[in-house]
Amino acid sequence: MLGVDGRPAEPAGPAAGQEARPVALNRPLLVAYVADGESEAVLRAVFGDLGGRLTLERGGVQAAIRELAHKPTPQVLIVDVEGAADALVALDDLANVCEPDVKVLVIGDRTDMGFYREITRGLGVVEYLYKPLTRDNVTRLFLPVVHGRIPGGTDQIGGRIITVSGARGGAGASTVAVNLAVQLAQSTRGYVALVDMNLQRGTVAAMLGVTPGPGLRVALEEPERVDSLFIERSAVAISDRLRLIAAEEAFEDRPMPTAEGVSRLMALLRRRFHYIIVDMPTPGDAALRTIYAAAHMRLVVMTPDVVSIRDAARLKAMFATLTGSDKAVFVLNRAGAPGTMAVKLIERGIEAKVEFTLPEIPKRLAMAADLGVPAVAQSRVLRAAMQRLTREVSGARVGGRGGGWLGRLLGR
Repeated sequence: MLGVDGRPAEPAGPAAGQEARPVALNRPLLVAYVADGESEAVLRAVFGDLGGRLTLERGGVQAAIRELAHKPTPQVLIVDVEGAADALVALDDLANVCEPDVKVLVIGDRTDMGFYREITRGLGVVEYLYKPLTRDNVTRLFLPVVHGRIPGGTDQIGGRIITVSGARGGAGASTVAVNLAVQLAQSTRGYVALVDMNLQRGTVAAMLGVTPGPGLRVALEEPERVDSLFIERSAVAISDRLRLIAAEEAFEDRPMPTAEGVSRLMALLRRRFHYIIVDMPTPGDAALRTIYAAAHMRLVVMTPDVVSIRDAARLKAMFATLTGSDKAVFVLNRAGAPGTMAVKLIERGIEAKVEFTLPEIPKRLAMAADLGVPAVAQSRVLRAAMQRLTREVSGARVGGRGGGWLGRLLGR
């Protein structure tokens, strides 16, 4: 059954509530990609008072995908899916190039209730209107979103948290975290946050040739001081799609993260990034260990030796205690190095399968560390070995389309 206001009719939902739109730096307020002049005229009439904060582009969802892969994500995005061969796939592609906290409003020519429900309840779209648009419909249903009010029942689907833990010191967890984050940003064009939770002995910033920004310790210890501008204030830009959040606390200090601080930080990051790669200390502070329960994937990096096998098994046991499941993805570093153990013996020792192996390339890794560049930029061998892991984390074909809303729905 169809309503008379330009969207499919459905039973009344929760009453509309207020939600303050996060203030963002250097992000346009409203950008609309519209395929026809009539719809453009209606949007211009309703949103004309925004002046320079409104950008109207002629073109549909494919134009939005092409341009937003290289431009800042607006706070609110209106996109036209009329004529799209598969609107759901197109919206998935769009999700992969936009920051996850964008408020998406969709217009199109589909009038069936199933489509409306799928994109608003399943894909995180805030509202949908079918054509022809009217000033009244756009004013009542789109304008409140632009002013920071969205339906109380709308949930934004957040990014994926991937923890990277070393079975022991020197196993290569930071190397894996850095190069995984770099490849994810390059291959999926999604937004990636790389977080180094080694607050005093972290090496991620040095590997990337940058100095950590301020704020991580404050966020973990005093969550009440963290607002929606935390990412912009504290993150270091590594590329247009990759941000680093790290610390370099003095050895004589004693950072004291709180569970509330960790939870709030992860929530903020999930709203802004498609992937959050967390380089974890082992075993880590009790508050930091709560991240394992929130993680969508837990990577354990180990080396082919007895001590690493022992500690990898201990990590599995810790996961089981903390989360009720010992599930982890094991990454064997330095695979095939002379005098090291065979993979079958390692799998027997950890009672799990080694899913991914990385070769022994010490000279390339040392060179990359000295230069402050990702090792995948220095070693073709490592780059090829990391592709399988990148594909597993993203559910994407490396170099092709990444996993967006649909990928997260399918549990990628």
